[in-house]
Amino acid sequence: MIPPLPTLEIGYIARAHALTGELGLRTYDPASTVMDVVDRLLLRLKAGGEQIFVVTSVRETPKEVLVCLEGVNSRTAAEALIGSKVLIFREDIEEPGEGEFFQGDLIGLTAVDEAGAVLGTVAELWETGPVPNLVIKAEGRDELVIPFADEFIPSVDVPGGRIVVRPPRFLE
Repeated sequence: MIPPLPTLEIGYIARAHALTGELGLRTYDPASTVMDVVDRLLLRLKAGGEQIFVVTSVRETPKEVLVCLEGVNSRTAAEALIGSKVLIFREDIEEPGEGEFFQGDLIGLTAVDEAGAVLGTVAELWETGPVPNLVIKAEGRDELVIPFADEFIPSVDVPGGRIVVRPPRFLE
């Protein structure tokens, strides 16, 4: 069993909003309410490194969550954070129920086909429609974008570090 990481990736900073340092956070799960309960975020900066920020305010919009972070007080400071991955600390949230998992736990899983052949690693989640899409990357192969739906994902084993993928027929 692979122990869970102490942090969980929930989305990314998509844009700066207004002039006061507010940030547009796009979560992998638009229905998530996790930002209502966390007081801090870990940003994995696009330029490299990580930094913990205290959340000072949160407000929801139809496309994203607008957040203010302590110490980010200008548009310039906010723009420097665009593209950062947003992580939360597991100790700050309730664990999922039996048979449930966080979407962020899918990132890093080894994707295999139904015969067990490795297809790559889940590198990203894209929210582009009614279900998220898994982006599976492997060296020397084109990336696969697979809808996260029962038809294409027969099983998920987060503790075991794998996800079984049934690629759409046109990819075979």
